[in-house]
Amino acid sequence: MTTNDETYIADLHTKAAYAHTAAAHSHSTGNHASAQELAKKALGDSLEAAKYVEVIAKNATQSTTI
Repeated sequence: MTTNDETYIADLHTKAAYAHTAAAHSHSTGNHASAQELAKKALGDSLEAAKYVEVIAKNATQSTTI
């Protein structure tokens, strides 16, 4: 995994964490609609990061078996 890959993945996880925090804050202040949208954004960022890691892991496995 390159430094660029690691940075990209870390950025996605950070964005997801901030969105979760913002969603929790919005929910605690009674803004449930905003909290739901932020939670969806956080989930999307988390899933994107997970898929990216899977692709990198698959590519790494294939390159070591060749």
